[in-house]
Amino acid sequence: MKILSFDIRSVLVPLPEPHRTASGVIEASPLVLLSVLTDEGTRGHSITFTYTPAALKPTAVLMKNIEPLVTGQALAPAALWERLHGRFKLLGTQGLVGMALAGIDMALWDALARSQQLPLHALLGGEAKAVPCYGGIGHDGEADSARAAERWARQGLKGVKAKIGYPTLAEDIAVLRAIRCAVGPGLAVMADYNQSLAPGEARQRLQALDSEGLQWIEEPVLAHDYAALVQLGQRVRTPLLAGENWWGPLDFRHAFNAGVRDQVMPNAMKGGGVTGWLAISAMAQVYGAGVSSHLWPEVSAQLLTATPTARWLEYADWWNPILKNPLRLREGLADTEGVIASGIEFDNDAARAYAA
Repeated sequence: MKILSFDIRSVLVPLPEPHRTASGVIEASPLVLLSVLTDEGTRGHSITFTYTPAALKPTAVLMKNIEPLVTGQALAPAALWERLHGRFKLLGTQGLVGMALAGIDMALWDALARSQQLPLHALLGGEAKAVPCYGGIGHDGEADSARAAERWARQGLKGVKAKIGYPTLAEDIAVLRAIRCAVGPGLAVMADYNQSLAPGEARQRLQALDSEGLQWIEEPVLAHDYAALVQLGQRVRTPLLAGENWWGPLDFRHAFNAGVRDQVMPNAMKGGGVTGWLAISAMAQVYGAGVSSHLWPEVSAQLLTATPTARWLEYADWWNPILKNPLRLREGLADTEGVIASGIEFDNDAARAYAA
């Protein structure tokens, strides 16, 4: 089976409500929608989230420019991943290049799974298993964070994650306690600092949060300050977690070499697509590190199902408006029953309505 062509569309999908973090506000999702067509008529789909509209057109153009390097080639995603990453070694395979390559890789794997009418996890050798889901809460203050937590709890999710990093530690604690009061003792509560603290302040705040019963604390310091992350982990009881901003298997190797051992959170795009995820998953299994996901709920549900040390799926409904069949939840678990490939197929009417 050969790759014939790419169909690339750019959309800007408004969020149901602005998502605030310690480092900025996201009001809409700028997405590159890629469909890969093969000579047997199979199509594979992927979503690339560019975070900022300023990166939307350059990412789509870059993906289009890579198309000639792929068309006419056999549909062999892992081999093409190696070939393309080798081709861009001098330029580097992070940033926009890494995003474009990951989007292509995810679409190729999707096409391969569709050609065999298999769920992606089965193509990867996994078997169906339940993966618990948690919902994210923005940097919304005490009252609004509690209300958002209640909404996720009513949907049956198993946990909630709050954006913190307020001006004072007292505000962080007040928000987390309001959330705990809203959801009760049965749900897991996580916290995410979005890289907003210096190591010294992070140590003070994290030690104070040890008594709050959190499932984990995410990215208290700069994501690539592996040494600080490891040192903080040795001084606090609450597990620390990072990974959504690590680029590809190499960054994860650096983190594991630095001493990260407990949990990691690959991002299906920044991690290098499906092929990159498989390498990261293998390293995590060797080190006994738990793996949770960041965004990309449809493909991440499939990847976690094929990940031996899978822990949690981050559920977000941001991109549901342009999907025919968004990921289903059943009793707070990702429901992949009956899903073919990644499950990603585009609602063309919605894609036209949100065209950028």
